[in-house]
Amino acid sequence: MEWHQLLKLDRLNDPKYVQHPYRPAYRQDIDRILFSQPFRRLANKTQVHPLYDNDHIHHRLIHSLEVATVGHDLGVSVGSWLADEKEVKASDVEIIAGLVQAACMAHDIGNPPFGHSGESAIGSWFADRFSKSHGVLAEIDTHQREEFIAFEGNAQGFRILTRTEMYKNEGGLRLAVGSLGAFAKYPVAASVRQQVGTEGEINGNRYIGLKKFGFFDNDIETFASVAEELGLLKTDVIREDGTPVGSWWRRHPLAFLMEAADDICYNVMDLEDAYLAGDISFDLVCELLTPVMSKTNKIYVDDEESGTVSRHRALAIKGAIDACADAFKDNYAEIMSGSFAVSLVEASRLSQEFGAIKKVAKQRIFSAPRKTELEVSGRNVIYRALDGIVPLLDDLRSHGWDRSKLSSYHVQLARALKFPVTTATNAYNALHAMTDFVSGMTDRYAVKVAEMIGR
Repeated sequence: MEWHQLLKLDRLNDPKYVQHPYRPAYRQDIDRILFSQPFRRLANKTQVHPLYDNDHIHHRLIHSLEVATVGHDLGVSVGSWLADEKEVKASDVEIIAGLVQAACMAHDIGNPPFGHSGESAIGSWFADRFSKSHGVLAEIDTHQREEFIAFEGNAQGFRILTRTEMYKNEGGLRLAVGSLGAFAKYPVAASVRQQVGTEGEINGNRYIGLKKFGFFDNDIETFASVAEELGLLKTDVIREDGTPVGSWWRRHPLAFLMEAADDICYNVMDLEDAYLAGDISFDLVCELLTPVMSKTNKIYVDDEESGTVSRHRALAIKGAIDACADAFKDNYAEIMSGSFAVSLVEASRLSQEFGAIKKVAKQRIFSAPRKTELEVSGRNVIYRALDGIVPLLDDLRSHGWDRSKLSSYHVQLARALKFPVTTATNAYNALHAMTDFVSGMTDRYAVKVAEMIGR
């Protein structure tokens, strides 16, 4: 892959766009994401702790802003090194940092209410309803069902950025292709990912870009055009009988920096949130963060434990940024050739320390009683919302997708919810209209909708 292509600032589906000399495309991208409604709704979506009353606990919007800050710093660090190595021009450093920052701003924009448990709830609802297979659900092809059963916020995010916002079905937010490349952690569709064989193995590891899927079937063409513009490396998937399945791509190098910024923030900040929530002790937080912290000669005197935790958090973020930037440099050739198979955190000198943090998170934070109870409630909320909406889609289907023939109740329901019936033109589009709506809800609005239409 070549940087002169990877840093392209041409806009998706906007061939007449002209770069502004004092407001580059990546800066405009950051603004378009920041002022979008899906980004605003992140303020009421769970990061780890659902529906929490403590105002100091993170929600998705604050997390996204923090990831964007860390991502910018990673971009400056790596970009400056690339300029010193004559891999890019000095003027490209700002572009690298800006593209990473834009991607980080958007990285959680497709996440549903109640965090990752919300993703699981949507997926398990579809798995159950597809097993019964009637009505609108019966019309979905088998190869397309995976993208609903394994519902993925990353793919929903790509859909929001390129389809459902601003210029609807005409490029969405029309971000720079470089920003979209940096955003795409998983450059593969669900239907293709299922059939990737040994070509997805690198030195005994499954390529990290295949861990999940990053776009839906009806967005394959859009991603393929972005990938071609950027010169991303493509691998075709062929069945044993010689018939083509589709393609997947190697990550844009900056996607590794975006992922690292997210990994750093959620690992470190989850510890601070867990301490504030009373799930883990002050001593345990300090024990886990101290080995990650960057070295400092300053002496701090904190009167309260919370101040010490904040100081540890800040220095741990700095230490992790340095370690991940060094991991990028150490593995630069493999990253550019598409043969780097793991995350920067995993490849860094702090991999064991982050492993210890993840172990505690799994044992003590993600299984905390209050979090578990609210995740169960959240699952039931999402089930009731989906159960209440799908009859509307069945009604549309029974009338040949003519919304003027909907029953009076479903007309009222669509109006009350502001449900996007105009996009429900066939079974596949109708289910995506439903997941657009449900995944776009905030935690509290999901509860309201479930109470209104739940059965």
